[in-house]
Amino acid sequence: MDRPDNDEYFMEMARLVSTRSTCMRRKVGAVIVKEKRVLSTGYNGSPRGTRHCEELGCIRVQMNIPSGTRHELCRGVHAEQNAVAQAAYFGVSVNGASIYTTTFPCSMCAKILINAGIKEIVYDEGYMDDLSKSLLDETDIKIREFHPSKQRLPVLRALYSDPHYYIQKRG
Repeated sequence: MDRPDNDEYFMEMARLVSTRSTCMRRKVGAVIVKEKRVLSTGYNGSPRGTRHCEELGCIRVQMNIPSGTRHELCRGVHAEQNAVAQAAYFGVSVNGASIYTTTFPCSMCAKILINAGIKEIVYDEGYMDDLSKSLLDETDIKIREFHPSKQRLPVLRALYSDPHYYIQKRG
């Protein structure tokens, strides 16, 4: 297999990070990078030291809350938020960095990324959040949808579509 380019490398890391998610609805991973170096990672799940939705059930499912709405009614912290918080916890500035995320940021995450000084967002899957897109349009943040190289696309699709890929590789 050919060596992955930087986008493929960091997005694959974000996909791996997403496997740590404890969210019952959507597994999301994020990797913050500056000068081709990983600064921080994050995945969506309950705050440190609290019980996970896997144990308690999903409040959003129980209340029939549609995806993309009422983000405040969730026990979980989003992947992008966790990545910024982890960097802050360890005193690492993310100002001027890029974030690779498996899903386009919601409006709450967009606001945090704007204020943290993120300069670029590379995302893999779209997400319906008009406010997020509107807020980001008002900034100088570069936004790119991830597109693997044509040579590696079949290999990456096979890896990403196999739910046991990461387990097999670790085993």
